[in-house]
Amino acid sequence: MNNSKAARLVGRLASIMSIAMYVSYIPQIVNNLHGQYGNPVQPLVACINSAFWCAYAILQTYKDWPVFIANLPGIVFGLITFITCLH
Repeated sequence: MNNSKAARLVGRLASIMSIAMYVSYIPQIVNNLHGQYGNPVQPLVACINSAFWCAYAILQTYKDWPVFIANLPGIVFGLITFITCLH
């Protein structure tokens, strides 16, 4: 496998893992909605971090769509988790 193929494979796997990391907020969101509130700091920081990565990806001369797509769920799920943590 050459470096280009290896880089694409690692990029795809990293994108999948990033999306999985943010989707894993769903159980915490459900718990929050049932009154078992989690700490809001980590999902808020994840949301802000993802927003910066999305901005970085879009501001590039050649848009970095894999970085954008991998971090977009972080904005959505991080924000939802943060909001539902507040009681």
